[in-house]
Amino acid sequence: MQRHPCSPRREWARRVESIGLTYHSHDHGPYWDESACYEFTAPEIDALEAAAHELHYRCIDAADTVVQRGWWDRLGIPAAAIPTIVRSWERDDFSLYGRFDLAFDGQGPPKLLEYNADTPTALVEAAVAQWFWLQDTHPDADQFNSLHERLVEAWRRWAGTTIHFSSVKDSPEDEQTVVYLRDTCEQAGVTTRGVYIDDIGWQGNPGCFVDLDGQRLTHCFKLYPWEWLVHEEFAPHLAADPVQFIEPAWKMLLSNKGLLPILWELFPDHPNLLPAFETSAPLGSHYVRKPKLSREGANVAVIEAGAAIEETSGDYGAEGYIYQAVARLPEFDGHRAVCGVWIVDHEPAGLGLREDTRRITGNLSRFVPHFFR
Repeated sequence: MQRHPCSPRREWARRVESIGLTYHSHDHGPYWDESACYEFTAPEIDALEAAAHELHYRCIDAADTVVQRGWWDRLGIPAAAIPTIVRSWERDDFSLYGRFDLAFDGQGPPKLLEYNADTPTALVEAAVAQWFWLQDTHPDADQFNSLHERLVEAWRRWAGTTIHFSSVKDSPEDEQTVVYLRDTCEQAGVTTRGVYIDDIGWQGNPGCFVDLDGQRLTHCFKLYPWEWLVHEEFAPHLAADPVQFIEPAWKMLLSNKGLLPILWELFPDHPNLLPAFETSAPLGSHYVRKPKLSREGANVAVIEAGAAIEETSGDYGAEGYIYQAVARLPEFDGHRAVCGVWIVDHEPAGLGLREDTRRITGNLSRFVPHFFR
């Protein structure tokens, strides 16, 4: 695993905008950053792929244990959501995708930091933008990236169905992610419709969710967290189970960092897991504190000698925290990289890297492309 300085392509911003990556920059600089790239060897890519496959199925084992033993409180799951989760789990409702964030330096085994299993973003970057970057800059190399083809194939089972695609308004990253996923669905021959979360309504007779045109929602991809969905005004009607949501309700278990201590409890000393607990005591004075439901690195703290040496702000934490051993991230001239390995239809399908000079990967951390030989 190596980090190489690169010369950005001419008119790189126009190039990535043309393929949907309109949120490539922010007030502090570029988010999409092609002034550097990462090179892997084929065995390193194999190690990441194998780890993601293994971890996905161990997470499913852990979720099953939560359901069977009723460990809802350990994940902070509200009682009203439990029946919806159980029905979804018992039906094995369709799951499209997720993203593992892994610590990997090319030496030891990849280690699980967390599983973004419900509303992962950075998909346009990983599936499309870095693929076109590869063709322009390293056409003789390869990339861990079958995301587009795997997404199209996963949607094919829904031919003959109308799927609504939904996100919040005024969030360019969320909206472009949904536009891209909707396009992959249509390429699979599935009819789609768009509706914002705020525009979903409930029609009491015959008892269904509808869009602004009165079209009934039977299947809906929603880039909106389940823990928010169950607190919406229309949430009481979710119990009637009128819509098959993608991602399904059972992904609430996998996307919850409360699953990390359960994984360590069920699979102690697993080579792809970091020690994780519900109290900090077993980890001594050096650990990472994470809210069970935070996103984009919010409200995370790195604790050393009992004090926070780095901490992020945010609105999470009321649901409780977990405590995880500190992972060793590879560092190149002060840049720390996290490997995001994507799962599509239960199998590994691609890699995207985020890097930062900070220890905590956050919303403004840069996406950097990769290749391997």
